[in-house]
Amino acid sequence: MTQLHIEQLTLEEWDDTLPSSGVEVFHSSAVLDAIDQHFDGEMHLFGAYKGEQPVALFPTFERKNALGRVIVSPPPSMGIPYIGPVMMPNSPKQTAYESVNKDFSSLVMDELGVRSNRAFVRFICAPSYVDPRPFDWAGFAVSPAFTYRIDVGTQSLDDVQAQFSSSLRKEIRKAQTFDVTVRDEGIEGARLVYDDVISRYDEQDEAFGMPWEFLESVVTGLGDRCRVYVARDPDGEYLSGMVVPFSNDVGYYWIGGARASYDGVSINNLIHWTVLEDIKEDDALASVTKYDLVGANTERLCNYKAKFGGELVPYYTVESTGVGMNLAKRTYQLLNKSGERIPTK
Repeated sequence: MTQLHIEQLTLEEWDDTLPSSGVEVFHSSAVLDAIDQHFDGEMHLFGAYKGEQPVALFPTFERKNALGRVIVSPPPSMGIPYIGPVMMPNSPKQTAYESVNKDFSSLVMDELGVRSNRAFVRFICAPSYVDPRPFDWAGFAVSPAFTYRIDVGTQSLDDVQAQFSSSLRKEIRKAQTFDVTVRDEGIEGARLVYDDVISRYDEQDEAFGMPWEFLESVVTGLGDRCRVYVARDPDGEYLSGMVVPFSNDVGYYWIGGARASYDGVSINNLIHWTVLEDIKEDDALASVTKYDLVGANTERLCNYKAKFGGELVPYYTVESTGVGMNLAKRTYQLLNKSGERIPTK
């Protein structure tokens, strides 16, 4: 039997190896390149192979200081909800998946040296990574989190809207009667959305850790795979906006959506509906079938997001445990000065 072996990849090799479907936009070389440019540490792109056949991928990010080592995926303070491993075993059998998953996770842990009590690990795995048990068996804490994903691929827009709450449908219909425009405004729009988010955080006396330069790199790097939806009133004044990146399968409600209303109606609902219309009707997004509301873990926000009738989808966080983690964990907390909360309403 051919044994699994692990290699560190360049971004170009990563791009050539990454599957065309079943991965998040945050696994893309454009996003990873932006992280590498703006993360104060080292990026390690691991690939696992059986012979010459790639069977798994895992981007990780490491930072060292006097308190210890931190190995994360994704890094904090960049607003990225999840990255983690990508599984692509060369057999559809469950036994093959579990074998590759177990061997690969063990090889990565050995390569990173994360079994040390001075190495703090925090991996937030994507929803597509369904089996975090090898990390649990290795002594790490594994905890579930959730997001909402709206299925646009198998339903008509009428069917999609039928899943909405009656109050949400009413708001969208009313907003559509206004002379409010929602358009993709690219990098210029991204700056407006970013400044809007900063203002929202300032109002709450909180810090927002994502640097503009990072968001600029992501939007620019993704090109046509990122749209910046900006809503303007009849006079052309900015009302609200959202940065929505796309993988080949999923669109993501990522940055923006600070509270905004026009004539007493939420404008963000109209932006969400415009995104859903684009996913369903725009040929350039023909392969996209789902819209991820990015997070279903804060009760107040879930009261809003649940109105869209999306499927509740789990994903998993893997984290170091034990008394010896205190110093290393402090390093992570220093990195994550802003927390990880991004405005989502």
